[in-house]
Amino acid sequence: MNRRILAIVVALALAIGGGLLVISYARNADARAIAEASPAPVWVSQQPVPAGTTLKDAQRTGLIAQTSVSSKAVPAGALQEINADNNALLATSDIPAGEYLLAARFGATPQGTKAIEVPSGMLAVSLSLTDPARVGKFVTPGSHIALYQSYKIKDLKDTPEAKILNENDIHGTSLLLPDVLVIAMGDAPLAGQAAAPPAEGQPATAAGASGNYLVTVAIKPADAPVLIHGINNRQLYGALRGSDVKVDPKLEVTDLQLRDAVAGP
Repeated sequence: MNRRILAIVVALALAIGGGLLVISYARNADARAIAEASPAPVWVSQQPVPAGTTLKDAQRTGLIAQTSVSSKAVPAGALQEINADNNALLATSDIPAGEYLLAARFGATPQGTKAIEVPSGMLAVSLSLTDPARVGKFVTPGSHIALYQSYKIKDLKDTPEAKILNENDIHGTSLLLPDVLVIAMGDAPLAGQAAAPPAEGQPATAAGASGNYLVTVAIKPADAPVLIHGINNRQLYGALRGSDVKVDPKLEVTDLQLRDAVAGP
């Protein structure tokens, strides 16, 4: 009888112990599952983040936003916090929209040098202008200028008048583009010849060896062929725009008009 009671006690003890082990394991498993599923903060790019943008500016302008994912789904090296210790760091390269931000994508300096920022939907085209044609030193990045073109006039009609006109060196000037944004002033002429090194003790300038200045402008894609054709075939001249100025796109002046103006009535 005592043996039977002892066996029952032992069996109960084993059952209770096993149950406690099962309960403990289940609790630990639940804790692990909760830890893995618990939300963790990450940052995601909402819009493209240009190289050189600080974390502070990206956050302030809405280029990036914070979201939460399962702790198990957090990418390795993900940026999880923006604070006073890292908000001055710069994007070291362009970051496309829809990416989880990695801490390694930000540093003290961007990779390489990004000389200009081309506005969205625009093209950057460079042209070479003389000092007077760029309005001296007063055209700077951010200026708006009008571009004029000068050219030899040629009449394609097969008439005696056209022949006389074509045999004479008659030139005209008209508006090429009424309003273009200057986004950079370079240090070499458009022809590609490197700027002459400054003499010892003299400051470097944007003038190339030919005395021309490289001016880079942002234009609409439809205007690019117009400007490039003008660069390759016309003599260009810039005019710094004032506020509310109106430019007549049809105005053209020729040698004949100037001759008549000089001759007078």
